[in-house]
Amino acid sequence: MKAHASPSTLRKPASMYMKSAGYYIVVYIILLFVIFPFLWMVVSSFKTQAQMMDTQHFFNFSPTLRNYSDVFQRYNFTEPIVNSFAIALISTALALVLGLPASYAIARYRMTKLSIVLLIIRMIPAITFLVPWYIIFSLLGIIDTYASMILAHMLVALPFIVWIMVPYFESIPKEIEESAFVDGSGKFRTFLQIVLPLCGPGIITAAILSFVFSWNNFMFGIILSGRKTKTLPIAIYGFLTYTDINWGGLMAGSVIITAPIILISLILQRYIIKGLTAGAVKG
Repeated sequence: MKAHASPSTLRKPASMYMKSAGYYIVVYIILLFVIFPFLWMVVSSFKTQAQMMDTQHFFNFSPTLRNYSDVFQRYNFTEPIVNSFAIALISTALALVLGLPASYAIARYRMTKLSIVLLIIRMIPAITFLVPWYIIFSLLGIIDTYASMILAHMLVALPFIVWIMVPYFESIPKEIEESAFVDGSGKFRTFLQIVLPLCGPGIITAAILSFVFSWNNFMFGIILSGRKTKTLPIAIYGFLTYTDINWGGLMAGSVIITAPIILISLILQRYIIKGLTAGAVKG
């Protein structure tokens, strides 16, 4: 005899499709709210000041590149871009050089107290460090230099990198290192040639997040930098005056700051996701 499908069985696919459709509708609504400010920023960067103030010209307008030309010619954005890139890159590299061995030692030798101290430092707002840093850097005469900015960014990125990498190192089986020791490999060589390659996604994640923090940081720049080391967030602040706000230049400058971070995140997205999740599972 042929088995007849029950009514509940026939209704099940329809209910599944409804749930799936409802899920995607909610996702798209949330995505719209998330993307709209960025879309508005990009579109506004091609408008004149008058068009930007008129809501009827949100999409109906004649695009212009005047804002971008003003950003580089009138406000000289080239120097802040170079400063931001150099400070973010060097501070991230130094934080990795110090943070990776530290996180490996904490993970392998169970330095719980040191881990708690670094976690507490990570939880303390960075603004609390500014006054001591300003006094120390003033006495050393390195205010408005790369050294002060790189040290400040590095000291904040360091506990963050350790916080990310400790569970990742803990997830790597010790047997892998013990096999290398048996074959005659030293600890330093094992760390460089075996352990670090296995932690590639975690290292990339920590590096990107540290770079993004340094690239977008405004608070350190407003106190520790000056004319020579002005970064992009401080350059953006220059569009705000007592009498007027250059909205076109502000939007164009914001696009210039945001675009590299979005591009890097899209290219390395799979490494970021893998790096944030793999370290949470001990294998």
